[in-house]
Amino acid sequence: MTKEFTGKVVVVTGGSRGIGRAIAAAFAREGAQTVLAAASAANLAEAAKAITAAGGLAPMTVAGDLRTLEGCQQVFDQVNARFKRCDALVNNAGATKGGKFSDQPDADWTDGFALKFFGAVRLTRLFWPLLKEAHGNIINVIGGASRTPGPEFLVGGAVNAAFANFSKGLAKMGNEDDININVIHPGSTQTDRIETLFVQYAKAQNKTVEQVRAEALSKSGLRRMGQPEDSAELAVFLASDRARHIHGTAIAVDGGATPGYY
Repeated sequence: MTKEFTGKVVVVTGGSRGIGRAIAAAFAREGAQTVLAAASAANLAEAAKAITAAGGLAPMTVAGDLRTLEGCQQVFDQVNARFKRCDALVNNAGATKGGKFSDQPDADWTDGFALKFFGAVRLTRLFWPLLKEAHGNIINVIGGASRTPGPEFLVGGAVNAAFANFSKGLAKMGNEDDININVIHPGSTQTDRIETLFVQYAKAQNKTVEQVRAEALSKSGLRRMGQPEDSAELAVFLASDRARHIHGTAIAVDGGATPGYY
């Protein structure tokens, strides 16, 4: 272990479970002071305990509603008050819902954009001055549906596409202010989140969850489901000095599931 991130502060939203928790654990393993932000104080406490037990610095946790400007401001204010720095911002929070388009209410759309898209936009704006000072990194964890939309995940596909576009457009500003901005597009990854989506897909398609899970692998020809650590290792690399010339790009971590060249 190089402990490359010793003395650095890494903020991870949606850091209490799944991919976000794995990313926070990977940065902590490399010496970073992590900050985990999510809605559930109980889940955050559990994640912080596990990361500390594994030998990482005890994470700072901030429980709040990142769907709102107030919740995002709370995260920034606490990080700024305690550390006065941010070396990497990982925008990972999101819980867009799957389902049959005709059955999904307007609230599913507004909620999807509120957390994953607007939450990331607000946090990026708030943390930008600290990231500029640190010559830092923004890593946006988005998802393969931004490139490969499907009828049972129209909310997620639309949110992801908007988020990816925002990330690419921001890269020019990143060049001006020496902030690296990159995107990770995870594919189907074994988390509580994917199990929730399988239930929603099954209902939309009038199938069993087991059928949907099996089809997720067979249709794409995947050898296995992704693991949260697959995306976590890439996040650490993208924020390292070794990846400084990787900027404004998007990398799929999906076992080859994305069918198109792009």
